[in-house]
Amino acid sequence: MGTTFKCIRMGMLCMVVCAMVVLQVDAQKIIYVKPGSNGDGSCWQKAFSHLQTALYNARAGTQIWVAAGTYHPTEGADRTVSFIIPAGVKVFGGFNGTEEKLEQRRPDRYPSVLSGDIGGPGREDNSYNIVLFENAGPDTWLDGFTLTGGFANGEGGTPHGKGGAIYNDGRQGRSSPKIRYCIFTKNFARDGGAVYNDGAYGQSNPLFENCIFSENEAGLDGGAVFNDSRNGESNPVFRGCTFRRNLGTYGGAICHAADKTACTLTLENCSFIENASYLRGGGVFTMAGAEKCAVEMADNFFKNNYPDDMDTAWLTAEARSIAWRIKE
Repeated sequence: MGTTFKCIRMGMLCMVVCAMVVLQVDAQKIIYVKPGSNGDGSCWQKAFSHLQTALYNARAGTQIWVAAGTYHPTEGADRTVSFIIPAGVKVFGGFNGTEEKLEQRRPDRYPSVLSGDIGGPGREDNSYNIVLFENAGPDTWLDGFTLTGGFANGEGGTPHGKGGAIYNDGRQGRSSPKIRYCIFTKNFARDGGAVYNDGAYGQSNPLFENCIFSENEAGLDGGAVFNDSRNGESNPVFRGCTFRRNLGTYGGAICHAADKTACTLTLENCSFIENASYLRGGGVFTMAGAEKCAVEMADNFFKNNYPDDMDTAWLTAEARSIAWRIKE
């Protein structure tokens, strides 16, 4: 009888705790995700097990807290499926699954991994794009994740050949998400190995803060990132980011391109180390069409990029506020 009473009491206590967290969810709009759980997302004890379920249930103003583990866009083999981040939703990774406050998370200790490694062995059947932003505002965040295994090798398709980890779609609209404390590693695309910011006939103005881009590859241009402002605008800002050992044809780390409109690439306190291009711009390559494509840089440094010398940053555009250091 005593054992039964204790079990009932513990069960009631758990219900009370979850009910209190539900009230917090209603107030703060937090959805919880943790591998192996099978709940309604209202608290860690009742977390969703799949990130896709949380994204489906999220609305503008919602936060999604994602515990350590590996998450795939699909449990099947459909390469076209991506994690689509709804506008106005903030997705945070790096939790161990017990935190009560956002500042308690540790992405370095508890990595939340978004992986494109679906299907069988090898990367040829991996997801084209792990994450997709569509007309997202600056209140749309991805924060504290590792993104790896995207393989955007589609033949001329958009976005299937662009941005193995993230395709930021501002075509005929405007997409300006904020990406913070994320690691992009071992992704591939025809253009923009990890990230493709598409502002064609629209605007693509994302902010990247304290991110790491390592060992990404583009079959063509922008080993880590490609910014596209054809007949539109692409004005990305990279602040406190590190680019290491990325590979492309033009722009080992970043390729910034304009056609008929103005665009600005902003680099602040960024490091470019051991990136390589087959032709020009071991670190950064910019090219402008009929209008000006400006580059604004402050307190960046370049080390051991190839080609070296002036090809560390090949600027065919107007460059403003340049302050960089080249380390040999």
